[in-house]
Amino acid sequence: MGPGPISAYPSVLRAMSAPLVGQYDPFMTATMTETQELYRGVWSTANDATLLIDGTSRAGIEAAMISLIRPGDRVLVPVFGRFGHLLAEIAERALAEVHTIEVPWGQVFPTSVLEDAIVRVRPALLALVQGDTSTTMLQPLEDIGEICARHGVLFYTDATASLGGNAFEADAWGLDAATAGLQKCLGGPSGSAPITLSERAVEIIRSRAKVEAGIREPGDVDAPDFVRSNYFDLGMILDYWGPRRLNHHTEATSMLYGARECARVLLLEGRDAVIERHRINGEAMLAGVRGLGLVVFGDVAHKMSNVVAVEIPEGVPGDVARAAMLNDFGIEIGTSFGPLHGRVWRIGTMGYNARTDAVLQTLAALETVLRRFGAAVPVAGGVEAALSAYGSASDGD
Repeated sequence: MGPGPISAYPSVLRAMSAPLVGQYDPFMTATMTETQELYRGVWSTANDATLLIDGTSRAGIEAAMISLIRPGDRVLVPVFGRFGHLLAEIAERALAEVHTIEVPWGQVFPTSVLEDAIVRVRPALLALVQGDTSTTMLQPLEDIGEICARHGVLFYTDATASLGGNAFEADAWGLDAATAGLQKCLGGPSGSAPITLSERAVEIIRSRAKVEAGIREPGDVDAPDFVRSNYFDLGMILDYWGPRRLNHHTEATSMLYGARECARVLLLEGRDAVIERHRINGEAMLAGVRGLGLVVFGDVAHKMSNVVAVEIPEGVPGDVARAAMLNDFGIEIGTSFGPLHGRVWRIGTMGYNARTDAVLQTLAALETVLRRFGAAVPVAGGVEAALSAYGSASDGD
């Protein structure tokens, strides 16, 4: 019940136990094609270039940024938590001229501030996290794509922590590139990174094409400013997933099965229904921690639906209490990073764990542990507050 990874859907684990097949077995290539179509539904896009990067969510981030950033490009990275700093570092490693703007952790950027920075910096690429689990904040994206298009800026977002549990409209919001991971709201294990790319992004990637010796064919382009990574070269990866089926790497078969099942489960329940389930359970957890008298960190109006950060009560040893939750109740909650380490706990309600029994059990266990370490908390305060929130949600239906 932390900020991720979380407990996977049982059907995802079953799917990953299926027999392996060769990477050009007709079943394998058909599964790849099917998975692409499923993730178009997850991302809400018609992008043909919708696929998986074999690796954790960071692999998707690096593939997008290393393939889209030419050395010397200006890149603007708004930072409102740890993972904004990560995007800035990856852009720097891609030899970009990196510009950052920052707000205090616990806040997000007003759209006007982002537009002012775009006008001032004139970047080739805006790289922006949607949901940063280090702070639990959700950056609004709805109006940013139009601003980027007006100023000729590519728009990339890291949706690792938010996709599937919060609204995301790749096409309607004007995204050129977006990446995610399975281990949060999508309810799978870490190890596969869904990505979607606009036609504009694909044009840039294709303009940097280089096919490795040994599989190069007559007519293949060899661009002078080719992507400075082999594994994360989206040009070759697109050819691997596309009709050409260019041999690049050996597809991670079990992760493919798992990723396909994550998308299938989400779309079977209904994308809007899954987002609403995350909202209802997230609001119940929020009410529950407040019912225990805990102070919620950050601007709650811009909190992700799937994770809440709470201030650790004075006198309670944060890491020792977390260990008690895990050892005595089998429930994991998270700490945080940087300036928030040891100051807050992060409690997730995402994917398979965005359900009533998981929320109530976590709150009951947290109450017991808090009382053990001397915190004065209302008896059943968390559970009762959560049940009241569920009742309000039901009345609203």
